[in-house]
Amino acid sequence: MAGSVLQAHDLWGGYPGTPVINGIDLTITAGDAPLGIIGPSGVGKTTLARLLRGTERPTRGQVTFNGRAIRRMPRREAKEFRAAVRFQSQDSMTVTDPRLTVAANLKEALKIARKAGRTHATTTAELLDAVALPEQFGKRAMITLSGGERQRVALATALATRPEILVLDEPFTAVDPQTRGEMARRLGAIMERLGTAAVVISHDLELVERMCPSVHFLAEGQFVASGPVSEVLANAEHPAVRDLAEAAPLAVQRFR
Repeated sequence: MAGSVLQAHDLWGGYPGTPVINGIDLTITAGDAPLGIIGPSGVGKTTLARLLRGTERPTRGQVTFNGRAIRRMPRREAKEFRAAVRFQSQDSMTVTDPRLTVAANLKEALKIARKAGRTHATTTAELLDAVALPEQFGKRAMITLSGGERQRVALATALATRPEILVLDEPFTAVDPQTRGEMARRLGAIMERLGTAAVVISHDLELVERMCPSVHFLAEGQFVASGPVSEVLANAEHPAVRDLAEAAPLAVQRFR
């Protein structure tokens, strides 16, 4: 597992005639500490996630996994890429079988991991604990889950497959703020144990600060500041960073 790399090389993309991402370079290596990507709404964070996933075609540059362009991979390598790099957004999970329980869903994901040679000793109880849910929650039918519960189970399911890299695009929008903080602590521990690197794309500064030792601030299609959240906000030079720091003065004080 160690050494797998997802890279963006001079990545451009967006709407026809209107680039949203303008020359991004990014490297994520399996085993790295979580990396945050923050920035104002509408700046292109979700576009960047789609480009990294390969569901949106770049207008220039490319995304590679272990040196191979993800949009030109043969079927077998594409399957390996989808197993190694998992993407979770706020609406990643759909339920097709109303009888399926949370525990059965997680056991199926663990079985997929074993078949792919990604065996790990994590139990369904530990996976639920990682997203701040009790073991008995496993008896719940998937169809009965609330939006926040579904987001948490979707993340536990992704972890069960033991991805090398996990890209999280606003994955906790329906989870209450207090629970997000507890999840950040637990997720960091299990991802470190599994050797899973993470990219956390979010507007939630506190969540990103708790999970990610370092962040990139996205504005005007580029990373305009990088470093710990506290340093990025305290030393704001770019107007977009200053605007965010001025809009969240309590966050700036808390992170110092």
